[in-house]
Amino acid sequence: MTAPHSPVYEAYYTRTPFQLLTSAGWKRLVACRADESGVTLGGAALRYRRFLAVVPWRDIEAVVVWARQTRTEKSEWYISLKLRPGVPAPPGPNRKLTQQFASGFAPHLEYEVVRNCRRIILWKVDRARLAVAVQAFAPEVRLLFPPVYQVPQGPGSNLGNDSGGSIFDILP
Repeated sequence: MTAPHSPVYEAYYTRTPFQLLTSAGWKRLVACRADESGVTLGGAALRYRRFLAVVPWRDIEAVVVWARQTRTEKSEWYISLKLRPGVPAPPGPNRKLTQQFASGFAPHLEYEVVRNCRRIILWKVDRARLAVAVQAFAPEVRLLFPPVYQVPQGPGSNLGNDSGGSIFDILP
């Protein structure tokens, strides 16, 4: 826990019964932390320790909080690190992500930013507190909030109320 007026930023995953089935147990898992040593990005519950990444401030060029709006019009939020040139990618679920997939998934962002991301699920980012932490510990590091990317609608991908279509049109 941090002191009430500390610039350290911490966000934890919401505890779920699923944690009990994994090696994580019932303890609070850090989703994201920004402190004097750098940024910590937690891994998903099943692979928390394997994908846990602690990146020192000297290796970070920018912290990026971004989103893409899916075809269901629900936004998927992510937090990413843009690393300085020559710094190896941190461990994470997207480490083997190809440039081609990344450009289709989030064409508004650089490949490295997409590769070094964590999905914000079962936790939330407090933008103001994160900004205070970045300013306090690494004022040279940029904090970016790019606009939400709208995934293009494909043909027949959204049957809205005004589309003239119905679920019964596709049933036998």
